[in-house]
Amino acid sequence: MTRTAGATLASLEQLPGALGTGLLALGALLFLLAAAVTSLVGVGLLALPSALRGVRAVADRERGRLGRWGPEPVGPGPLPEPVRAARTDPALRRELRWLVGHATVGLLLSALGVLLPLYAFRDLSFPLWWWAVPREAATDSLAFWYVDDWGGAGLVVLLGLLWTALAVLLIRPIARYLAARGRRLLDTTPSDLSLRVSQLTATRAAALDAHATELRRIERSLHDGTQNRLVAVTVLLGAARRAVPRDPVAADEMLEKAQAAAEQALAELRSVARGILPPVLADRGLAGALSGLAATSAVPCRVDVDVPVRCAASVEATAYFLVAEALTNTARHSGAGRVDVTVQARDGRLCVTVTDDGAGGAIEGGGSGLVGIRRRVEAHDGTLTVTSPPGGPTTLTAELPCGS
Repeated sequence: MTRTAGATLASLEQLPGALGTGLLALGALLFLLAAAVTSLVGVGLLALPSALRGVRAVADRERGRLGRWGPEPVGPGPLPEPVRAARTDPALRRELRWLVGHATVGLLLSALGVLLPLYAFRDLSFPLWWWAVPREAATDSLAFWYVDDWGGAGLVVLLGLLWTALAVLLIRPIARYLAARGRRLLDTTPSDLSLRVSQLTATRAAALDAHATELRRIERSLHDGTQNRLVAVTVLLGAARRAVPRDPVAADEMLEKAQAAAEQALAELRSVARGILPPVLADRGLAGALSGLAATSAVPCRVDVDVPVRCAASVEATAYFLVAEALTNTARHSGAGRVDVTVQARDGRLCVTVTDDGAGGAIEGGGSGLVGIRRRVEAHDGTLTVTSPPGGPTTLTAELPCGS
């Protein structure tokens, strides 16, 4: 009996949250249907992206609720762009299936699970207060009859016992059903092989694109900068050699120019090398490297690093470049007065958060470098979340596997 009561109470704790996400799911479903219907005449096309983001947000809320009562289902990350690509996203299709069921059957079941104990408590406690309320309020929980005497009050107590029995019988199955359905449709862990394959295919393609982009950047830097400097050194040295017999002064000036060009070429080579893998990471570690970035940032920056062990060099480099790009974006676009960088290692993952108090409104693909950051992160099978409402603040949160 004690075990049954404890299991029922544990299940009852889950149902108010399920009722809340059911109401959110109903709102998201109505909004999505309105956008879909009005898009037939062109009006709702602009609202469809917001409606799909609403579906993802409600699904993420349900994942968080399920995570309080067990392992949290793994979400798929941001929606693909544009809408046509999002419509073919397998994770979104599963979320839509969950949304329709949770906004209808799930909402009714969770409401029933919440109301049964309330009805039971009301009717069981009825003899304590029925005589002190007006006659129209002295009814059973469903207002089937008015109570005028203690015999009628006893019948209400019997109805309360019925509600109690139904609560014990139904609350646990309802909670299990809602949790099982949510985990089955909302979890995108590697056990879902088809989804995992599609995710890895996409991240592999993004990694190859990022690699090709990086190679083109290095090639341009070497060709347009260092190579031209070295060509100038060669020309100046040849001219100086020819000028030595007839005009030593001019030859000395040419040699001075050649030395300056060689020094510039050396500085550019060092810059290219730092862009491939900053030596400061190997010398001072991630904490020291990020402190160096903060010291040279145009916006005042506070760095908090709590990483007791070293991660893979490529992971640390990705975290370094993410923070560097974020600080550059903040200085150029946000108008912020402060930036906070937090790096933590937990559960085998490196979590990097960059928050500024600027104007917000950061958009991927708008020249802010966010697309490049996302490709670097996803190439390590990591996730990047960008939150930047108009008016700010802007927060970049990346999670990278420490061992990759």
